[in-house]
Formats: sequence, structure tokens, C-alpha cells
Amino acid sequence: MCLIILLLVLGPRAVIVAWWFLEPVQWSATFSTFLIPVLGFLLLPWTTLMYVLVAPGGLVGLDYLWLALALVVDLGSHAGTSAVGRRRRATA
Repeated sequence: MCLIILLLVLGPRAVIVAWWFLEPVQWSATFSTFLIPVLGFLLLPWTTLMYVLVAPGGLVGLDYLWLALALVVDLGSHAGTSAVGRRRRATA
């Protein structure tokens, strides 16, 4: 549990890599192809993590809410990154 918390502090991509090595069966049960988790790792890491948590039992009820919240966090991080980049270019 402490390892998971430490990895979350490091970022979602560190959690994805560690979880993929520790529990490859859950990842292969969730995704039928290698491409989707790799794209999730690159583009939407929080959404990918949440999907792995909720999808193996099937998506029902509040699972969609958790996925939506993870998607908002991912999109917010992309928007924040682009806003910082615009500020840097404006001051340079």
C-alpha cells in the first residue's frame, strides 16, 4: 500500500508501469490489445488507471462517474500544461 501511495505521488505513469509489472493478468483481462493501454499511458494516464480499476467487473452505476472524473483530471492537466507554455512564450 505504501508503494502505491509513493507511486501516486510520482505520477500516474509510474503507477501504470509498476501495476503493469505487478499484476499483468488484470491488465490483460481489462484490455484485449497492447495498443490501448500504451495510448492511455501517453495521453490519458488517470483515465487508464481508473478504467483498470473499474472495468474488469463490468461498468455499472458509479463506475461511469469515476471514469468521468479521471477524464476531467487528465483534460485539466493537459489544459494546465498548455496554459503554462503560452505564458512562457509570452514572457520570453
